[in-house]
Amino acid sequence: MITVVGSINMDLVVGTERFPKQGETVLGNLHTTVPGGKGANQAVAASRLGGKVAIIGAVGTDPFGDELAANLENEGIDVSGVKRVEGPSGIANILLSEGDNRIIVVPGANHGLTPEDIGNCEQVIGSSNLIVLQLEIPIPSVLRTLEIAHRNRVPVILNPAPADGFSDEFLQYEPILTPNESEAAMMFGENWERALEAHPNRLIVTLGQNGARYYDGERHVRVPGIRAEAVDTTGAGDTFNGALAVALAEEMPMEDAIRFANAAASLSVEQFGAQGGMPGRRKTTERMKDHA
Repeated sequence: MITVVGSINMDLVVGTERFPKQGETVLGNLHTTVPGGKGANQAVAASRLGGKVAIIGAVGTDPFGDELAANLENEGIDVSGVKRVEGPSGIANILLSEGDNRIIVVPGANHGLTPEDIGNCEQVIGSSNLIVLQLEIPIPSVLRTLEIAHRNRVPVILNPAPADGFSDEFLQYEPILTPNESEAAMMFGENWERALEAHPNRLIVTLGQNGARYYDGERHVRVPGIRAEAVDTTGAGDTFNGALAVALAEEMPMEDAIRFANAAASLSVEQFGAQGGMPGRRKTTERMKDHA
């Protein structure tokens, strides 16, 4: 089983022909609400790709909380670890333009997920095949999850986003880190390539359509990306992490696992919404074969 510990948000999406400049008002051409949050997104991605998935997180007592929990259940995800917190659920304000996005996250109920809550889920965490984490929940809760997983010898994928929450303290628990280029620069400096050798097979830097890089202990490996006609890139990174979790839980070799994750991520950007384009197993496997 893959257990995701992370954020559950409602995405408030606005589209526009171009991003406004400082102090400028522009007209939009789209407004909608869709389920999101990095934790929920990664759980949905893993579930659609055939993983048995549970999520530990928190939603509010508002109508969004009901909708978010129901959406996860409908995706076949075990939500018994989802806590209800008095008040609003987390939201993400997402601005879309020209195939790119800008996002502001308001944590809401996600910040009600405490280390004590994580401790109450120790049996689930300790019996999992793999844990997936991000940094949209309180850092003490991230650390508690890492400690429990490490003590039970359960591997962890830590997607360090937002990267300003990253701490070197995480490294003692030996997670697999999956930053993008800008996050890697925030974590390790502009010469982040040097950090690849310090963390063989445990630091995977995603490069968007250019693929991903890691160091396998003997050589630097770049796994090529797959070009796609991008409609909405919001869920690409989360799809990559969910797919990587499924592949590693199935004990695929690292390079093959990243190739699988690249294929899934390339499909995800071709439809609207963070979860809207997340593919199933058949389409992902077919895309891998088409770009072998």
